[in-house]
Amino acid sequence: MIRKSWIIIALGLFFGFLVVGIAKAQQATPSDDQVNAIARQLYCPVCENTPLDVCPTTACAQWRELIRQKLADGWTGQQIKDYFVEQYGARVLGSPPLKGLNWLAYIVPLLVILVGIFILFSTFRSWRKPASQAPPSAPGSVPPVGPPGVQDEYIKQLEDQVRKR
Repeated sequence: MIRKSWIIIALGLFFGFLVVGIAKAQQATPSDDQVNAIARQLYCPVCENTPLDVCPTTACAQWRELIRQKLADGWTGQQIKDYFVEQYGARVLGSPPLKGLNWLAYIVPLLVILVGIFILFSTFRSWRKPASQAPPSAPGSVPPVGPPGVQDEYIKQLEDQVRKR
């Protein structure tokens, strides 16, 4: 009876380690999604403006395999990006790092949008302002035309001529 229980325990441990070993071996190979998540953030150093995850060249296929290998070795996404920057320069990054004048790439569009909103707001506000109100005129009279100084002289001349008659 005791011997039978030892055999059952030994078989249970053997199959348990076998299952754990298979699961661990499956986790060691990174999936295409994990590789593409990093490759999407990098641009092909050979092709212009082409993300590494969609570039059809053999060089990019080799670089994706390199990413897969480094992920299998336990590298993080940031370590892999740093490796590619070290090899090919900052131009391989999908978004520029916040160093030097690169921060302008983030600030300038925001400033342009804010200035545009301000211009639109002031334009719409000026459209809603009522025009300067002229004094109400008598019904049937013609509104004065021209600058105020000229209007006054013209009106005086008209009044003088009307009085003479």
